[in-house]
Amino acid sequence: MKKLTLNALAFYLGILSAFSQSTPSDSGYTPKKLSVAEVNLVSGYYSQNGNHSAVTGGIGTEKLTDLSNTIDLKLVHFDKRAREHNLNLEVGLDHYTSASSDKIDPYTITSASYSDTRFYPSVGYSIKNTKGTTLGATASFSNEFDYISKGFGVNIAKASKDNNREFALKLQAYLDQWMVILPVELRDFGKEEVYKPRNSYSASFTYSQVVNPRFQFILLADLVTQKGLLGTSYQRVFFKDGSENYEHMPDSRFKIPLGIRANYFLSDRVIVRTWYRFYKDDWGVTAHTADIELPIKVNPFFSVSPFYRYYTQTAANNFAPYGAHNTSEQFFTSDYDLSKFNSQFLGANFRFTPANGVFGVQHWNMLEVRYGHYMRSTDLNSNIVSLNLRFK
Repeated sequence: MKKLTLNALAFYLGILSAFSQSTPSDSGYTPKKLSVAEVNLVSGYYSQNGNHSAVTGGIGTEKLTDLSNTIDLKLVHFDKRAREHNLNLEVGLDHYTSASSDKIDPYTITSASYSDTRFYPSVGYSIKNTKGTTLGATASFSNEFDYISKGFGVNIAKASKDNNREFALKLQAYLDQWMVILPVELRDFGKEEVYKPRNSYSASFTYSQVVNPRFQFILLADLVTQKGLLGTSYQRVFFKDGSENYEHMPDSRFKIPLGIRANYFLSDRVIVRTWYRFYKDDWGVTAHTADIELPIKVNPFFSVSPFYRYYTQTAANNFAPYGAHNTSEQFFTSDYDLSKFNSQFLGANFRFTPANGVFGVQHWNMLEVRYGHYMRSTDLNSNIVSLNLRFK
């Protein structure tokens, strides 16, 4: 019953890896069998606390913990036409405990909503030819107590002859089913539990450019539309007259995020990585995100990357705090994720690549530890630490 989407967790655990295997030449070429190119074992621990739980109408504890484990397997081979085939397999398992979700039914000592486990496998396959064109497809599945998600996607990318430019397009669909669970005092007992759909469709466009050996950038644009049950039925709303209802929101939402990433190599030891994103949707939320990270190579085997992110957004049209809504309103929420706020996110990443391998095992060639602290102006604070061990 996890309302919180752990975007911070995804930020920490996202890993961009490049295979070292080069494309073979046509002359005298022998096809290579499918082989393991890389394996990533990732674990993360996330904890948060706050005082604006949406489950209890915008007041009360937001205490939550989440332990995640992911195995990411990358395989590659080249066929007779020198095309590169990549197969990515990922299996993830999250377990969380949430004091706020437990308040859906406050009359129990510890209800089923207090904790949950999410299982999410995914697979991706792509083919890249010698002319720089890549075609791919992805499929994913996610399951937890009250939520089932099925994802499908296709993508195409075209690189220039000199590999200094690339344009990519990705189409993605998530077909989800969400169990309708009301706060205990608003339930119609004896009524069977029902699932309602929440479907999301997106088109993502990217253009990358290597300007010179020191500077490169990527332009990003997304078009996202959602349909179905977009309000969270177990989140309470309290009105000015003291009455109560559960959250009601429009059944559609359209989002437009636009962004740019830019990397500049100051020297052989220092890189400046920056990111800016503008976001707007038809619920009234406008947001800006600015991010900077400074990877510093201390020596050939160790680097440290301090980072800082600032985020600010306006409130959604239908947001109001506890006891501030009118009963005449059609849509209403007291979820502070949709309030006006700003946040800061800072920490550091530590990366070890020993010459003889991690713990002396040569193929375990990288160990990465990342820590960050998140602060939001609505008094929400969180900490996260992640560990990544790579086999290559």
